[in-house]
Amino acid sequence: MANIQQVAQKAGVSVATVSRVLNHAASVSPKTRLKVENAIKELNYEPSMLGRNLRNSESRLILVLLPSVSNPFYTDIINGIQTTAIANSYHILLCETDSNPQRENIYFNMIKNKLADGVISMDPTVNMQKLNELAESHPVILCSEYEEGGSIPYVTIDSELAAYQAVKHLITLGNEKIALINSDEKFLYARQRRSGYERALKEFNLPTRAEWIYHTKDLEFQNGVQAIRMLLELEEKPTAIFAVSDTLAIGALKGINGSGLHVPNDLAIVGFDNISFSNMTNPTLTTVSQPMYKMGCTAANLLMQSMKGEQVESVVLDHDLIIRESTMG
Repeated sequence: MANIQQVAQKAGVSVATVSRVLNHAASVSPKTRLKVENAIKELNYEPSMLGRNLRNSESRLILVLLPSVSNPFYTDIINGIQTTAIANSYHILLCETDSNPQRENIYFNMIKNKLADGVISMDPTVNMQKLNELAESHPVILCSEYEEGGSIPYVTIDSELAAYQAVKHLITLGNEKIALINSDEKFLYARQRRSGYERALKEFNLPTRAEWIYHTKDLEFQNGVQAIRMLLELEEKPTAIFAVSDTLAIGALKGINGSGLHVPNDLAIVGFDNISFSNMTNPTLTTVSQPMYKMGCTAANLLMQSMKGEQVESVVLDHDLIIRESTMG
Protein backbone atom coordinates (compact mmCIF):
# COMPACT_ATOMS: atom_id res chain seq x y z
CA MET A 1 0.00 0.00 0.00
CA ALA A 2 1.32 3.44 -0.97
CA ASN A 3 2.26 5.96 1.73
CA ILE A 4 2.12 9.76 1.78
CA GLN A 5 5.85 10.07 0.98
CA GLN A 6 5.38 8.08 -2.28
CA VAL A 7 2.43 10.31 -3.26
CA ALA A 8 4.57 13.42 -2.65
CA GLN A 9 7.43 11.97 -4.71
CA LYS A 10 5.17 11.04 -7.63
CA ALA A 11 3.48 14.47 -7.65
CA GLY A 12 6.82 16.27 -7.25
CA VAL A 13 5.71 18.13 -4.15
CA SER A 14 6.42 18.06 -0.41
CA VAL A 15 4.64 15.81 2.08
CA ALA A 16 3.21 18.97 3.68
CA THR A 17 1.58 19.93 0.35
CA VAL A 18 -0.05 16.47 0.05
CA SER A 19 -1.32 16.89 3.62
CA ARG A 20 -2.81 20.30 2.76
CA VAL A 21 -4.61 18.77 -0.26
CA LEU A 22 -5.99 15.96 1.91
CA ASN A 23 -7.24 18.51 4.45
CA HIS A 24 -8.78 20.70 1.70
CA ALA A 25 -6.61 23.71 2.52
CA ALA A 26 -7.32 26.76 0.34
CA SER A 27 -3.60 27.68 0.11
CA VAL A 28 -2.87 25.02 -2.60
CA SER A 29 -3.03 26.15 -6.26
CA PRO A 30 -5.49 24.31 -8.54
CA LYS A 31 -2.60 23.04 -10.71
CA THR A 32 -0.71 21.55 -7.71
CA ARG A 33 -3.94 20.13 -6.26
CA LEU A 34 -4.65 18.32 -9.54
CA LYS A 35 -1.11 16.81 -9.62
CA VAL A 36 -1.52 15.51 -6.06
CA GLU A 37 -5.02 14.16 -6.71
CA ASN A 38 -3.79 12.33 -9.84
CA ALA A 39 -0.89 10.79 -7.87
CA ILE A 40 -3.30 9.66 -5.14
CA LYS A 41 -5.53 8.04 -7.76
CA GLU A 42 -2.67 6.32 -9.60
CA LEU A 43 -1.12 4.94 -6.40
CA ASN A 44 -4.53 4.07 -4.91
CA TYR A 45 -3.46 5.88 -1.74
CA GLU A 46 -5.76 5.85 1.31
CA PRO A 47 -4.91 8.30 4.10
CA SER A 48 -4.69 6.96 7.65
CA MET A 49 -7.85 7.93 9.51
CA LEU A 50 -6.11 7.19 12.79
CA GLY A 51 -3.31 9.63 12.04
CA ARG A 52 -5.75 12.29 10.89
CA ASN A 53 -7.96 11.82 13.95
CA LEU A 54 -4.96 12.07 16.29
CA ARG A 55 -3.90 15.32 14.63
CA ASN A 56 -7.43 16.67 15.02
CA SER A 57 -7.62 15.34 18.62
CA GLU A 58 -10.56 13.18 17.57
CA SER A 59 -10.96 9.44 17.95
CA ARG A 60 -14.37 9.30 16.16
CA LEU A 61 -15.31 6.84 18.92
CA ILE A 62 -18.23 7.05 21.39
CA LEU A 63 -18.36 5.01 24.57
CA VAL A 64 -21.72 3.50 25.52
CA LEU A 65 -21.82 2.49 29.19
CA LEU A 66 -24.27 -0.21 30.27
CA PRO A 67 -24.31 -2.63 33.22
CA SER A 68 -24.89 -5.76 31.11
CA VAL A 69 -25.15 -6.45 27.38
CA SER A 70 -27.42 -9.44 28.10
CA ASN A 71 -30.38 -7.26 29.14
CA PRO A 72 -32.71 -7.14 26.07
CA PHE A 73 -33.92 -3.67 27.09
CA TYR A 74 -30.70 -2.15 25.75
CA THR A 75 -30.76 -3.79 22.30
CA ASP A 76 -32.92 -1.24 20.44
CA ILE A 77 -31.31 1.71 22.24
CA ILE A 78 -27.87 0.49 21.10
CA ASN A 79 -29.17 0.11 17.53
CA GLY A 80 -30.43 3.70 17.60
CA ILE A 81 -27.11 5.00 18.94
CA GLN A 82 -25.12 3.01 16.39
CA THR A 83 -27.24 4.06 13.39
CA THR A 84 -26.91 7.73 14.34
CA ALA A 85 -23.20 7.44 15.13
CA ILE A 86 -22.36 5.76 11.81
CA ALA A 87 -24.39 8.38 9.92
CA ASN A 88 -22.09 10.97 11.53
CA SER A 89 -18.87 8.99 10.80
CA TYR A 90 -18.50 7.78 14.39
CA HIS A 91 -18.18 4.29 15.83
CA ILE A 92 -19.40 3.06 19.19
CA LEU A 93 -17.70 0.94 21.82
CA LEU A 94 -20.04 -0.98 24.14
CA CYS A 95 -18.64 -0.81 27.66
CA GLU A 96 -20.14 -3.40 29.98
CA THR A 97 -19.36 -2.11 33.47
CA ASP A 98 -20.84 -5.09 35.34
CA SER A 99 -21.35 -2.45 38.08
CA ASN A 100 -17.59 -2.64 38.65
CA PRO A 101 -15.86 0.67 39.66
CA GLN A 102 -12.48 -0.49 38.26
CA ARG A 103 -14.00 -1.07 34.83
CA GLU A 104 -15.70 2.33 35.02
CA ASN A 105 -12.33 3.98 35.71
CA ILE A 106 -10.81 2.32 32.62
CA TYR A 107 -13.58 3.78 30.44
CA PHE A 108 -13.43 7.22 32.07
CA ASN A 109 -9.67 7.29 31.48
CA MET A 110 -10.23 6.53 27.79
CA ILE A 111 -12.15 9.81 27.55
CA LYS A 112 -9.57 11.74 29.58
CA ASN A 113 -6.78 10.38 27.35
CA LYS A 114 -8.71 11.31 24.18
CA LEU A 115 -9.12 7.69 23.08
CA ALA A 116 -12.86 8.42 22.81
CA ASP A 117 -14.75 11.66 22.19
CA GLY A 118 -17.86 11.29 24.35
CA VAL A 119 -20.00 9.06 26.57
CA ILE A 120 -23.60 7.89 26.53
CA SER A 121 -24.40 6.23 29.86
CA MET A 122 -27.33 3.84 30.23
CA ASP A 123 -25.92 2.45 33.46
CA PRO A 124 -28.05 3.14 36.58
CA THR A 125 -25.21 1.77 38.77
CA VAL A 126 -22.57 4.19 37.44
CA ASN A 127 -20.64 6.37 39.93
CA MET A 128 -22.48 9.67 39.37
CA GLN A 129 -19.90 11.75 41.21
CA LYS A 130 -17.16 10.62 38.82
CA LEU A 131 -19.45 10.93 35.81
CA ASN A 132 -20.34 14.51 36.83
CA GLU A 133 -16.64 15.34 37.18
CA LEU A 134 -16.01 13.92 33.70
CA ALA A 135 -18.96 15.88 32.29
CA GLU A 136 -17.42 19.18 33.43
CA SER A 137 -14.87 18.98 30.61
CA HIS A 138 -16.13 16.20 28.27
CA PRO A 139 -19.40 15.52 26.41
CA VAL A 140 -21.67 13.15 28.39
CA ILE A 141 -25.34 12.24 27.83
CA LEU A 142 -27.51 10.03 30.05
CA CYS A 143 -30.03 7.70 28.42
CA SER A 144 -33.06 6.15 30.17
CA GLU A 145 -31.71 6.41 33.74
CA TYR A 146 -30.73 9.91 34.83
CA GLU A 147 -30.00 12.01 37.92
CA GLU A 148 -32.89 13.99 39.35
CA GLY A 149 -31.85 17.63 39.59
CA GLY A 150 -28.49 16.79 37.97
CA SER A 151 -26.63 18.86 35.39
CA ILE A 152 -25.94 16.15 32.76
CA PRO A 153 -28.48 16.23 29.87
CA TYR A 154 -30.59 13.09 29.46
CA VAL A 155 -33.14 11.28 27.28
CA THR A 156 -35.90 9.40 29.07
CA ILE A 157 -39.66 8.88 29.45
CA ASP A 158 -41.99 9.88 32.29
CA SER A 159 -41.72 6.65 34.33
CA GLU A 160 -44.04 7.86 37.09
CA LEU A 161 -46.83 8.68 34.64
CA ALA A 162 -46.31 5.43 32.71
CA ALA A 163 -46.55 3.34 35.90
CA TYR A 164 -49.65 5.27 37.00
CA GLN A 165 -51.36 4.54 33.66
CA ALA A 166 -50.40 0.84 33.80
CA VAL A 167 -51.83 0.40 37.31
CA LYS A 168 -54.91 2.46 36.46
CA HIS A 169 -55.53 0.05 33.56
CA LEU A 170 -55.51 -2.87 36.03
CA ILE A 171 -57.89 -1.03 38.37
CA THR A 172 -60.37 -0.19 35.61
CA LEU A 173 -60.53 -3.92 34.80
CA GLY A 174 -61.87 -4.46 38.32
CA ASN A 175 -58.67 -5.33 40.20
CA GLU A 176 -58.38 -3.92 43.70
CA LYS A 177 -55.60 -6.14 45.04
CA ILE A 178 -52.59 -5.11 42.96
CA ALA A 179 -49.03 -6.17 43.82
CA LEU A 180 -45.85 -4.41 42.73
CA ILE A 181 -42.69 -6.27 41.73
CA ASN A 182 -40.04 -3.57 41.98
CA SER A 183 -36.25 -3.54 41.78
CA ASP A 184 -33.86 -1.80 44.18
CA GLU A 185 -35.15 1.66 45.05
CA LYS A 186 -31.64 3.12 45.00
CA PHE A 187 -32.44 3.45 41.27
CA LEU A 188 -34.49 6.48 40.22
CA TYR A 189 -36.72 4.52 37.82
CA ALA A 190 -37.70 2.13 40.64
CA ARG A 191 -38.70 5.04 42.90
CA GLN A 192 -40.61 6.74 40.09
CA ARG A 193 -42.51 3.59 39.09
CA ARG A 194 -43.43 2.87 42.70
CA SER A 195 -44.66 6.48 42.98
CA GLY A 196 -46.89 5.97 39.90
CA TYR A 197 -48.22 2.70 41.37
CA GLU A 198 -49.09 4.40 44.66
CA ARG A 199 -50.66 7.39 42.91
CA ALA A 200 -53.09 5.16 40.99
CA LEU A 201 -54.06 3.23 44.15
CA LYS A 202 -54.61 6.46 46.07
CA GLU A 203 -56.76 7.94 43.30
CA PHE A 204 -59.14 4.97 43.59
CA ASN A 205 -58.99 4.85 47.41
CA LEU A 206 -57.17 1.51 47.41
CA PRO A 207 -54.66 0.76 50.17
CA THR A 208 -50.91 0.47 49.60
CA ARG A 209 -50.00 -2.75 51.39
CA ALA A 210 -46.36 -3.45 52.25
CA GLU A 211 -46.75 -7.23 51.82
CA TRP A 212 -47.84 -6.71 48.20
CA ILE A 213 -44.64 -4.81 47.31
CA TYR A 214 -41.76 -7.14 46.50
CA HIS A 215 -38.23 -5.78 45.92
CA THR A 216 -35.71 -7.64 43.76
CA LYS A 217 -31.95 -7.11 43.66
CA ASP A 218 -31.96 -6.60 39.90
CA LEU A 219 -34.11 -7.16 36.81
CA GLU A 220 -33.17 -10.80 36.16
CA PHE A 221 -35.89 -13.18 34.93
CA GLN A 222 -35.38 -15.54 37.88
CA ASN A 223 -36.16 -12.73 40.32
CA GLY A 224 -39.62 -12.42 38.75
CA VAL A 225 -40.19 -16.16 39.30
CA GLN A 226 -39.10 -15.82 42.94
CA ALA A 227 -41.27 -12.72 43.49
CA ILE A 228 -44.47 -14.40 42.33
CA ARG A 229 -43.78 -17.46 44.49
CA MET A 230 -43.57 -15.23 47.55
CA LEU A 231 -46.69 -13.25 46.60
CA LEU A 232 -48.72 -16.43 45.99
CA GLU A 233 -47.81 -17.70 49.46
CA LEU A 234 -49.59 -14.76 51.11
CA GLU A 235 -52.82 -15.44 52.94
CA GLU A 236 -54.56 -12.69 50.98
CA LYS A 237 -53.28 -13.01 47.43
CA PRO A 238 -53.25 -10.19 44.87
CA THR A 239 -55.43 -10.41 41.75
CA ALA A 240 -53.06 -8.37 39.58
CA ILE A 241 -49.32 -7.70 39.26
CA PHE A 242 -47.46 -4.63 38.03
CA ALA A 243 -43.79 -5.40 37.37
CA VAL A 244 -41.30 -2.58 36.71
CA SER A 245 -39.65 -4.45 33.82
CA ASP A 246 -40.70 -7.03 31.24
CA THR A 247 -38.01 -9.48 32.35
CA LEU A 248 -39.49 -9.49 35.86
CA ALA A 249 -43.03 -9.73 34.43
CA ILE A 250 -42.08 -12.67 32.17
CA GLY A 251 -40.48 -14.42 35.15
CA ALA A 252 -43.68 -13.84 37.15
CA LEU A 253 -45.73 -15.15 34.24
CA LYS A 254 -43.70 -18.36 34.20
CA GLY A 255 -44.25 -18.73 37.96
CA ILE A 256 -48.00 -18.19 37.62
CA ASN A 257 -48.28 -20.68 34.74
CA GLY A 258 -46.36 -23.24 36.81
CA SER A 259 -48.67 -22.77 39.80
CA GLY A 260 -51.78 -23.90 37.93
CA LEU A 261 -53.32 -20.41 37.95
CA HIS A 262 -54.52 -18.74 34.75
CA VAL A 263 -53.50 -15.35 33.37
CA PRO A 264 -55.50 -13.09 33.23
CA ASN A 265 -58.52 -14.87 34.78
CA ASP A 266 -56.84 -15.53 38.16
CA LEU A 267 -54.08 -12.94 37.93
CA ALA A 268 -53.64 -10.09 35.45
CA ILE A 269 -50.09 -8.87 34.81
CA VAL A 270 -48.48 -5.77 33.28
CA GLY A 271 -44.79 -5.31 32.47
CA PHE A 272 -42.64 -2.34 31.47
CA ASP A 273 -40.38 -1.73 28.42
CA ASN A 274 -42.00 -3.68 25.54
CA ILE A 275 -38.88 -5.76 24.85
CA SER A 276 -39.16 -8.08 21.83
CA PHE A 277 -39.92 -11.16 23.99
CA SER A 278 -43.03 -9.54 25.50
CA ASN A 279 -45.04 -10.36 22.38
CA MET A 280 -43.87 -14.01 22.39
CA THR A 281 -45.04 -15.07 25.86
CA ASN A 282 -48.10 -17.19 26.57
CA PRO A 283 -50.25 -15.22 27.08
CA THR A 284 -48.72 -12.17 25.39
CA LEU A 285 -47.72 -9.45 27.84
CA THR A 286 -49.45 -6.11 28.37
CA THR A 287 -46.63 -3.61 28.84
CA VAL A 288 -45.51 0.00 28.79
CA SER A 289 -43.70 0.66 25.52
CA GLN A 290 -40.61 2.84 25.70
CA PRO A 291 -39.41 4.17 22.31
CA MET A 292 -36.00 2.53 22.78
CA TYR A 293 -34.67 3.00 19.24
CA LYS A 294 -35.71 6.66 19.25
CA MET A 295 -34.12 7.10 22.69
CA GLY A 296 -30.83 5.81 21.26
CA CYS A 297 -31.00 8.07 18.20
CA THR A 298 -31.89 11.11 20.33
CA ALA A 299 -29.10 10.45 22.84
CA ALA A 300 -26.55 10.10 20.03
CA ASN A 301 -27.75 13.30 18.35
CA LEU A 302 -27.50 15.20 21.65
CA LEU A 303 -23.96 13.89 22.09
CA MET A 304 -22.99 14.96 18.55
CA GLN A 305 -24.27 18.48 19.29
CA SER A 306 -22.46 18.52 22.64
CA MET A 307 -19.18 17.41 20.99
CA LYS A 308 -19.51 20.42 18.66
CA GLY A 309 -19.68 22.65 21.72
CA GLU A 310 -23.42 23.30 21.46
CA GLN A 311 -25.70 23.58 24.51
CA VAL A 312 -28.24 20.74 24.67
CA GLU A 313 -31.44 20.27 26.66
CA SER A 314 -32.81 17.08 28.19
CA VAL A 315 -35.58 15.29 26.24
CA VAL A 316 -38.58 13.40 27.66
CA LEU A 317 -40.10 11.12 25.00
CA ASP A 318 -43.64 9.74 24.82
CA HIS A 319 -44.57 6.21 25.92
CA ASP A 320 -47.54 3.94 25.18
CA LEU A 321 -49.47 1.28 27.08
CA ILE A 322 -49.63 -1.80 24.83
CA ILE A 323 -52.63 -3.90 25.90
CA ARG A 324 -52.28 -7.63 25.20
CA GLU A 325 -53.60 -10.95 26.49
CA SER A 326 -52.12 -10.84 30.01
CA THR A 327 -54.80 -8.33 31.01
CA MET A 328 -57.43 -8.87 28.29
CA GLY A 329 -57.44 -12.62 27.64
